[in-house]
Amino acid sequence: MNWLGAVPAWCWWLIALVLVAGGQQYRVVVAQAEAVSARSELADYRLQVAERDRRAAAQARTEEQRRQKVADEEGKSARQKLELAQGRAAAAESAAGGLRGEIDRLRAGRSATCGAIAAQQRQAGSSAVVVLGGLLEDADRMAGGLATALERSRIAGLACEAVVDGMKPGR
Repeated sequence: MNWLGAVPAWCWWLIALVLVAGGQQYRVVVAQAEAVSARSELADYRLQVAERDRRAAAQARTEEQRRQKVADEEGKSARQKLELAQGRAAAAESAAGGLRGEIDRLRAGRSATCGAIAAQQRQAGSSAVVVLGGLLEDADRMAGGLATALERSRIAGLACEAVVDGMKPGR
């Protein structure tokens, strides 16, 4: 141990300082390497997230276009069905107008043929025909209006159901 005593104390301090500085330098180099690695991983992660976002946006656009196409097709189909129903309603209204004309003709004929019958009998018979004819006309108008409303409601409901069914994923 004699040679340890021959080394001055300041040399020991210098050796300790060099060892500490070398250790710190090693830690700095390792930290810098880890930072470069972390930056690279962060850049890769950002690329992955951007690609995932792009794919999700494209998928969402595709789904939105599919749903819009379904809604457009069902809307077109519903409009065609409504036009057909309106045509049928117009034809039914025309036929009902013919029936009303026939009822009016029967009323007029009834009052003309009843001239030979006693006044009391004629009045009772004529009023019954008039009342029944009026009831028939009112019932016919109500039935036509209700049928038109019901057909429109049915077509709109079916179109709505078809749109909702078309909006379900996987179709």
